Amino acid sequence: MQVNREAKFRIGQVVRHRLYPFRGVIFDVDPTFNNTEEWWQSIPEEVRPRKDQPYYHLLAENSDTEYVAYVSEQNLLPDESGEPVRHPQVRELFGPLKDGIYSVRASSAH
Repeated sequence: MQVNREAKFRIGQVVRHRLYPFRGVIFDVDPTFNNTEEWWQSIPEEVRPRKDQPYYHLLAENSDTEYVAYVSEQNLLPDESGEPVRHPQVRELFGPLKDGIYSVRASSAH
């Protein structure tokens, strides 16, 4: 059964993970899970998210490093720190940060 839902978060929004200590800026959204079964199975069953929800691609950071993350909607919360994301690709894709949301550069919009 196909589930139609709108994404709760938007491109450019700064979010944080509900369980793990990382945050990031959303640069793409899949309406439902769109990764490999192997990736999904590698998540411990007790915290494995449902597939029938939006999944977000993040330019992510934790206290040690920057990376790209793929996170289910159920595991994200708005980041209310007001702090910019230090991931080096943020400046390539986004303009200024205002109220927890980066403006999307016109040249990077699909």
